[in-house]
Amino acid sequence: MKQYGAEFLGTFWLILGGCGSAVLAATFPDVGIGLTGVSLAFGLTVLTMAFAIGHISGCHLNPAVSIGLWASGRFPAGKLGPYIVAQVLGGVVAGGVLFFIAGGAPGFDVSQGFAANGYDAHSPGGYSLFSALLCEIVMTMFFLIVILGATDKRAPAGFAPIAIGLALTLIHLISIPVTNTSVNPARSTGVAVFVGDWALAQLWLFWVAPIIGALLGAAAYRSIGKEG
Repeated sequence: MKQYGAEFLGTFWLILGGCGSAVLAATFPDVGIGLTGVSLAFGLTVLTMAFAIGHISGCHLNPAVSIGLWASGRFPAGKLGPYIVAQVLGGVVAGGVLFFIAGGAPGFDVSQGFAANGYDAHSPGGYSLFSALLCEIVMTMFFLIVILGATDKRAPAGFAPIAIGLALTLIHLISIPVTNTSVNPARSTGVAVFVGDWALAQLWLFWVAPIIGALLGAAAYRSIGKEG
C-alpha cells in the first residue's frame, strides 16, 4: 500500500505542477512563464518526485511507464493494475484541486481547455489526428528508452531522476504545440474529466498512443541494452 500511496501522491504532484503551470501561470499577464516554463514545470515535477519517492515505488507516475517497465521485465504484472489505478486517481484528484483553484479567478472557463490534450481543432497548433498519434507514440517511446537506460544497473548511479526529468522537459518543448503533450494517460485523464465533451471524446488517443509508444520503447531498449 505504501507503493500505491506514493504513486498516488507523485502523480498528483505531476498534474498539479505541470497542468497547474499551464492553467495558472503560462499566460499570466506580462510575466507568464510560456511554453518553456510549462515544459520545465513538468520536468521538475518528475525530477523532484523521483528523488522523493523513487526508493518507495520507483516513481512511475504514468500508466504507460508502468506498462513499459512490465514489458521490459522490470516490473511485476501483479502490481500493474493497482499502480495504474493509483496513478489515475492521483491525476483526477489533482485535476479537481486545480479546477477549484482556477475557478477562483474571474472569467475562468474550463471549456477553453484546462490543459487538456487534443488533436484537430483542439490541438494548440491545429495538428491532425495522425500527427498527434505519431507524435505521442514517438515521444513516449523515447521517454521509455531514457527511463530504461538511466535506471539500468550499468548507468551512473544517482543521476536517473535528472535524465528523466530533463527528457520530459524536452518532450514538452517539442510537442506542446501538437497535442499539449500527454505521453501519460493519467495526466490526460486527470484534466479531461473536468473539461468533458471533446476532451473525453479524444481521450482514447492519449491512452492508446502512449501505451504503444511505451511497448515500442521497451522493445527497442531490450534490443540495444541487452548485455553481451
